[in-house]
Amino acid sequence: MAIPLGLALPQLKQYDLGRDVPAVAKAAEDIGYESLWVFERILFPEPATQGLYGIPGLAWPDEYRSVADPLVTLTLAAAVTERARLGTSVLVAPLHVPFQLARSLATLDAASGGRVVAGFGTGWSLDEYAAASVAPFEQRGKVLDELLDVCRAVWGPDPVAYEGSLTRIAPSEVGPKPARPIPVLLPANSPRALRRLVERADGWMPVGMGAERLAAEWRKVQDLAAEKGRTEPVQSVLRVNAQYSAKAYEGEDRAAFQGNAEQITEDLVAHAEVGLDEIFLELSGSARDAEELKDVAAEVYETARAAGV
Repeated sequence: MAIPLGLALPQLKQYDLGRDVPAVAKAAEDIGYESLWVFERILFPEPATQGLYGIPGLAWPDEYRSVADPLVTLTLAAAVTERARLGTSVLVAPLHVPFQLARSLATLDAASGGRVVAGFGTGWSLDEYAAASVAPFEQRGKVLDELLDVCRAVWGPDPVAYEGSLTRIAPSEVGPKPARPIPVLLPANSPRALRRLVERADGWMPVGMGAERLAAEWRKVQDLAAEKGRTEPVQSVLRVNAQYSAKAYEGEDRAAFQGNAEQITEDLVAHAEVGLDEIFLELSGSARDAEELKDVAAEVYETARAAGV
């Protein structure tokens, strides 16, 4: 059986958001993509106080200069689609007030007929934390834990009541409720994050890292789940940041998911063999506009399906 494929929505500065997000979302669903995804970046510091991902000297990509709000983008997509799941990969949890984010996700799920997938992370940008966080960067793990608690409370039955470090909810009716339990996905970039994933989330949300390394990381997740006595299977959704080109990449040092549709498909085949539940593609960064993005998305989808992915 073919693995479900998803597509990242156009959030970057070369796109007309009001026109292009609905157009790409509708086209992706018509092509056969089963999910639509967004990510979060809230600013582009100049000069940056730290490198990309916190790595000294690593430049921020120019595309981060303008990234549309993820939940607004998903709302635009929800309005023109019927079946595709609506995922975040990722929402940087500590940049949001937990109660308000839980309500926004519940409302979007209710409005879309139960299609939201909530991927949360803690982020890495000190500048973003300075601008928008509800707690210091050093407390990011605690904020994520509280967000998970608040989501469970707000999405659950009334009366809702909760008391934490950031959030106090007096016994209240809080609605609307999600149309169904919203799946929560988390990364696993450290031993603590891996434990949180296994103990508190529905699934794992890795980034394309090469099939061999991905398989090793997936084994770690499964092994810890077995060690902890988890009975529910851990879901898994892989994000692939692809760099598409019309011509084949001829260098021997080609990075994974770099090249034409056939080369991207070769990498999809290798990663699908790891045994994950779903893969979604970020193709918008290398497209000039929405029309090119739709054409590339269709070509890659058709090539992948023809190869058995």
